[in-house]
Amino acid sequence: MNILNLKKQSGQGMTEYIIIVALIAVAAIGVYSYFGGTIRAQTAGMAQEMAGSKAQTSQTAAKTAGQAAEDTGVKKKTLGTYGNEQ
Repeated sequence: MNILNLKKQSGQGMTEYIIIVALIAVAAIGVYSYFGGTIRAQTAGMAQEMAGSKAQTSQTAAKTAGQAAEDTGVKKKTLGTYGNEQ
């Protein structure tokens, strides 16, 4: 193999790596936007408990956000309901 082939192969590998990282980032953004309220409330609850405070409010908010995410997730969505999301 000559130098040119090695550079092409290296560039192709880097491009594939960048595409995979971008797909993971897009998926993470989607998950965080879907479960963001739950994640924020859980984190706040853990921080309050570690500080010695009661975290009942944060735990309740996390449960409420989790239930809302579940309710949204089980709704049937088709092209017939497109534009009617609430």
